[in-house]
Amino acid sequence: MTETEADRVATLRTTHADAPLVAAALAPDDTDSIAARVDGDTITCTVTRPTTGGLRSTVDDYVVNLRVADRVIARARAHRDTDASNTDEDTDTDTTPTRHTTHE
Repeated sequence: MTETEADRVATLRTTHADAPLVAAALAPDDTDSIAARVDGDTITCTVTRPTTGGLRSTVDDYVVNLRVADRVIARARAHRDTDASNTDEDTDTDTTPTRHTTHE
């Protein structure tokens, strides 16, 4: 969206453990009014809307989506790490299915 004098603009800067992954999770929801970029652990998002109400609504949606993405990523990592720590190298890892047949 091209900014005009009448447009309302908000810039949000947030830090994340994995900013590129969070930004990628949000990208499908980005509209023409949202311009986001990643720099290290920071996401800078500029929202441009023609009305104050529209700006507030878009910023609110974006912040909610950021929180959800952060939580999902953190829980996925915790789950992955828990699964990895629960594996026992001494267990039988043969996953070949066994076929049982019965004869009458």
